Amino acid sequence: MYRGRSVAIVIPAYNEEGFVGDVIETVPDYVDRAFVVDDCSTDGTWREIRRHARRVDESASVAVADGGVQTDRRVVPIQHEENRGVGGAIKTGYERAREDEIEITAVMGGDGQMDPELLDRLLDPIVEDRADYVKGNRLLDAEDREEMPTFRLIGNGILSVLTKIASGYWKLGDPQNGYTAISLDALEAAPIEDMYEYYGYCNDLMVKLNAYELRVADVPVPSRYDDEESHISYREYIPKVSGMLLSNFIWRLRVKYLARDFNPLVFLYALGAAGSLAGIVRSLRNVASGGDDESRSSGLPIVLLGALSLVLAMIFDMQANEELEERDFE
Repeated sequence: MYRGRSVAIVIPAYNEEGFVGDVIETVPDYVDRAFVVDDCSTDGTWREIRRHARRVDESASVAVADGGVQTDRRVVPIQHEENRGVGGAIKTGYERAREDEIEITAVMGGDGQMDPELLDRLLDPIVEDRADYVKGNRLLDAEDREEMPTFRLIGNGILSVLTKIASGYWKLGDPQNGYTAISLDALEAAPIEDMYEYYGYCNDLMVKLNAYELRVADVPVPSRYDDEESHISYREYIPKVSGMLLSNFIWRLRVKYLARDFNPLVFLYALGAAGSLAGIVRSLRNVASGGDDESRSSGLPIVLLGALSLVLAMIFDMQANEELEERDFE
C-alpha cells in the first residue's frame, strides 16, 4: 500500500535476461503486486522471471507479521504464447490489475532503465486526485536532456509534436517515456482492450485518455541508459506510429467533438486540411503545366487560408483541454 492506496506494477519483458531479475528484486516494498509479463522471449527471460518471483514471494511470506502466511503472490509471472509487442504485454498487465481492482497501476520496463526510487513521483498526483494518468518526462530538466543520445532526442521531439496534435495534451512532452502510473478509474473508463500493441502504445493510450476526458500529468525523471539493447527498428517504427497517430487524431475528433459533444473546431480542422491540400495541389498542377508566375502562385491564398484554419483549430483544441493536463517541476 502507498498512502492508503493499493499499488501494482506491470513489468513487460522481451529478451531481458540479465536485467528483469534485478527489476523484480528492486520493486519497492509498498507495491502490493507485480505482474511480470514475458512476451514470448527467445532467451532465458522466462526462467529468470520465475526464479526471482519465487525468491521474492518466499521472502514476503516470511516477513508477514504474527507468523501468518501470505496467500496471494506478490509477483505474478505471466507468459504470452506469442509475441504481441510491449503494448500487448502492458495491456495484459493492465487487464489483470483491473480484474484485481488495484487502485493504481504503474509500468516499469524489464530492462532496468526506470529507477524504482522515483516511483512515488508518479503515484503522488493520482493519490492527491490531481491526475488519472501520470507519465515521466525526461525533457523537463536540461541535465536530463543532455543524457539522452542526440538521435533519440531529435526523434523524441518530432514524436512529441505529433502526439500533442493527435492526443490534445498540448503541454505534455516525451510521449515515448514508458514510466507511467494509471488509476483504476482510468483503466475502467478508457478502452484499454483496444490499446495499440506495438511500441507506440504510449502515444495511443494518451489519445484514448483524452477522448474520455481523463487528466494527465508529467513529472520529471532522469534518463538512464545502461547496457540494455533496444528492440526498436526505427525504419519500421516511425511510419507505423505516424500512421497510427493520424488515424487516432481523426478518431479523437469524432468521439470527443462530434459523438459525445459538439465543438465546431472539427470543421476548422477539416477546412484547414482540405484548403491546404487543395492549394498545394493547384500550385503543383500550374507548375507542371508551365504556367506563368501569377498562375503558379494562384494556390497560395488557399494554402494560407487552410493554414490559418488549422492554427485556429489548434488554439481552440488547446483551450478545450487545458484543464486535463498538468506538469510538475520538482
